[in-house]
Amino acid sequence: MTMLAAAADGLLAVTRERGLTVAVAESLTGGMLSSALVGPPGASDVVLGAVVAYATDVKSTVLGVDAALLAERGPVDADVAGQMALGAARLLGARCGIATTGVAGPGPQDGVPAGRVHVAACVDGVVRKRRLDLPGDRAEIRERAALAALELLHEIVTG
Repeated sequence: MTMLAAAADGLLAVTRERGLTVAVAESLTGGMLSSALVGPPGASDVVLGAVVAYATDVKSTVLGVDAALLAERGPVDADVAGQMALGAARLLGARCGIATTGVAGPGPQDGVPAGRVHVAACVDGVVRKRRLDLPGDRAEIRERAALAALELLHEIVTG
């Protein structure tokens, strides 16, 4: 079992135990996070759905991220990640939201270096965010970002 699969399995166990539901909003991970979450049997007890908001305007129009925030700071930002997590939870009716945004590379994007990632998670509207500067190639950065997002929500849920 990969680290990502093990983290998803562990998160599903604790959220199921606590009667929580999860919604996902992804950018740079492009579905990897939600795919990991729906891999284990019984995931549908917990995971309500996911939005892959790869384009910046989708973050605003679908997830409700403040357009002025996106215009001022760009999509690779802690507050954007936080609003994505909240937006996914609200949109899909989940108690928990989890989000990823960043630059997977291979090079910088709009002055943001490859490996700069923001993950966020929320439970009942309370958000926690984490900035990461991840090493590796594009695939490694995406996988590490998904893992970090799962770990962040796990930390919040388990207190």
